[in-house]
Amino acid sequence: MNDKPVMHVLPEGATSDLKQVLKAVARLAALVAVAPVVLVYWLNTQILGRGRALESATQLLSLVPGLSGQYLRRAFLQCALARCHPSATVEFGTFFSQPGARLDENVYVGPRCILGWVHLERDVLLAANVHIPSGGHTHYFDDPTKPIREQGGERTLVTIGEGAWIGTGAIILADVGKGAVVAAGSVVTRPVPENVIVAGVPAKVLRPRFEAGTPEQSHG
Repeated sequence: MNDKPVMHVLPEGATSDLKQVLKAVARLAALVAVAPVVLVYWLNTQILGRGRALESATQLLSLVPGLSGQYLRRAFLQCALARCHPSATVEFGTFFSQPGARLDENVYVGPRCILGWVHLERDVLLAANVHIPSGGHTHYFDDPTKPIREQGGERTLVTIGEGAWIGTGAIILADVGKGAVVAAGSVVTRPVPENVIVAGVPAKVLRPRFEAGTPEQSHG
């Protein structure tokens, strides 16, 4: 019998009062440390526009590794995005292109993600290398007489519903429902319902996350 070893990971427990105080001090220190970047960002918005200025600043901060990088990115994004909750975590190599993006409570954004106009609702998890541009029509290509770069496009807000999990390397062009799971490498081109598992290119529903009548399903 060839049993593979398995390591079970327990969810994080309650945070102690001392740890909460230390985190608050670290957040304040990060805000002070990132102040020059915020200043340059706001100056660049007058020259480059907010989108380009945001890309530049987040690309710079994406290079800071470890826990210090998490705190610096969070401090900056709280100043630059429409919303970035203090409990959100953004990992190394990730950058943003649209200041209208929103990160709610307990959001986790893995390494090397590229995010446009997106709303990540509370408890959303993004694995590494997830791309969420601002919808599926950022470039028009219907006119054969013009290069694609001259045809314009449109941006739409992409919402990832509360508690959804997006797997490594997925590309998300449409909304993902609450509690849904998107398999690694999938390309989501149409809205995904709540509490389903999708996979493929383009992504299709494989099955519900929960069997009908289970406690998880009945409590929504």
